[in-house]
Amino acid sequence: MPPNIAQTLAQLQAQGLDRLDAQLLLLHVLNQPAHHRAWLLAHDTDDMSPQALQGLDALVKRRLQGEPVAYLTGHKEFYGLDLCVDKRVLVPRPDTETLVDWALDVLKPLTDASVIDLGTGSGAIALALKATLPNLRVSALDFSEDALTVARTNAERLQLDVKFQQSAWLSRVEGRFSAIVSNPPYIAAQDEHLAALTHEPLQALASGADGLDDLRQIVQTAPAHLLPGGWLLLEHGYDQASLVRALLAESGFTEVQSRRDLSGIERCSGGRWR
Repeated sequence: MPPNIAQTLAQLQAQGLDRLDAQLLLLHVLNQPAHHRAWLLAHDTDDMSPQALQGLDALVKRRLQGEPVAYLTGHKEFYGLDLCVDKRVLVPRPDTETLVDWALDVLKPLTDASVIDLGTGSGAIALALKATLPNLRVSALDFSEDALTVARTNAERLQLDVKFQQSAWLSRVEGRFSAIVSNPPYIAAQDEHLAALTHEPLQALASGADGLDDLRQIVQTAPAHLLPGGWLLLEHGYDQASLVRALLAESGFTEVQSRRDLSGIERCSGGRWR
């Protein structure tokens, strides 16, 4: 007899899968939405079909080799949005919601606000801002045309009006904005953590010998594209907050500060253009 759902879940965990990962893969092969984890409990005695078991086995092998669950299912939730993701873009992380929260705090009080998201990837940050503030004028760019294809697909699926363009950071951007936000590459080229991220695009992760090359470039070029009093908000590595604050202060930003993520780590730093 084929195993039931409860038995299959136990087997997956015995193979070394995290419980949440196992649940998400099960829901995927059973054609259930990712947020329907309670459905697994309600149907835990249902038998698994041979087709579902075959598909599950292939996904489990890939997961045990380190491939992110989001690439296996093609979906990732971010700020309440269901985003399509694949190997062309980074998987959006919960830590990045800290950056979205901060951007919303500075943009909500403004009556006619505009924002640009640099290195948008899947479009996660830009789309979360637009979904929360429908009247906000949102632009987003990426150097990768592949990434922009993913971002545009997500915008169309979610029916959110975001202006996308291809550009190496701000080099092809015209105009000024109320805020510039970015989650750029910030891992040092020789960082040992890169070994665990081999399934994700390297160009979206690494940034020079100290991981700060892209952050430096953004800080240097952002003032020409900020309205007076506009904010530059940046995500960075767990140990880079003081370095990024120094870059911002040296470039003439005021009210320079950092914000902590859910783990209490200084995850984002920003400043206001005088």
